[in-house]
Amino acid sequence: MTIKVILTVDDSRTMRDMLRLALVDAKFEVIQAVDGVHGLEVLAQSEPDVIITDINMPNMDGFGFIEAVRRDDRRRATPILVLTTESDAEKKQRARDAGATGWIVKPFDPVKLVDAVRRVAA
Repeated sequence: MTIKVILTVDDSRTMRDMLRLALVDAKFEVIQAVDGVHGLEVLAQSEPDVIITDINMPNMDGFGFIEAVRRDDRRRATPILVLTTESDAEKKQRARDAGATGWIVKPFDPVKLVDAVRRVAA
C-alpha cells in the first residue's frame, strides 16, 4: 500500500502539531506549511495526495491558496479540505467556489479528520 502524502497549511503551530499527530498515527506522511505563500512553495517541490488548509492566515489566506492551487493544471484534481474555525455558510460557499473539496470545523475530531482524508484520497 502506497503511503499517502498530506500537505497541511496552517499558521498555528499547535494546529500543525495536532494535524501531524492525527495523520502520522493513521500512517500518512505529512508535509507542512505556515501560510498560503509557503504552501505554494512547498507544493512546487512535492506531490501531496490531499491538502488540508486553514482559511484565516497571514500573507495569503486559504481562499487565495485554494484558487492558486486550482490554477495549476496538475493540481485540479488534488482534494483540498478546509479546516477552520469558520462555520459561516457564505464562507463555505466561497471555499467551494474556489475549489475546496470539503470543510471541517475546528476543533477537529482526529478520527473524523482521518476518515475524511481517507475518503477524499481514495
